[in-house]
Amino acid sequence: MLRRLFFGWLIVAAVVPLAAQAPAGWKERIDNSANANDPDDNPKVKFVSMGKGFHVTSGPAATYWNPSNTATGNYTLKGTFILFKPSGHTNYYGLVFGGDDLGGPKQNYIYFMVAQDGTYAVIHRAGDQTHSIQRSKHEAVKVPGADGRSTNALEVRVTAKDISYVVNGTVVHTTPKSGMTEKTDGIVGVRINHLLDVHVDGFEVTKG
Repeated sequence: MLRRLFFGWLIVAAVVPLAAQAPAGWKERIDNSANANDPDDNPKVKFVSMGKGFHVTSGPAATYWNPSNTATGNYTLKGTFILFKPSGHTNYYGLVFGGDDLGGPKQNYIYFMVAQDGTYAVIHRAGDQTHSIQRSKHEAVKVPGADGRSTNALEVRVTAKDISYVVNGTVVHTTPKSGMTEKTDGIVGVRINHLLDVHVDGFEVTKG
């Protein structure tokens, strides 16, 4: 069964329904960052349906999800992220999975994202705390070309044994599922960090 879906560092913000042009049922949680480079005094975020996908033009960073979009057991979560315009400093965008209480004080999820400098990151958030599982540059991550654009297809493949993180068909990192304190069952979504213009196509979860 397929479910079509559509996602930094500190989040301490209100959760609100998205505007009418956004998909029904989706919510956003905007960051309240302590970083002076991040424009939290401008809370405007534009999230709209576009073509067969979604488009986010961000001021502050935000996480996006629909509570009905969940994945459990063995599954693959995927989506293609097209960066239209990089920001003035390195910012990340990508997938969220294993989510719980995303709108509350006990928010918990893992995110797998890429950045304009060719870096990928796997990070776990629990409440207001985050810890990095892995962060590294990798040649599989496409960086913006002369036109400022780049396209990266991201996947998270969850099996009974491990979790694989995939960029443009290349496995860039794998962690064993056994012994992980972070859970993989839960809400899935998207995270787009500060001052980015990103289009997302082909979001889906497949079982098995």
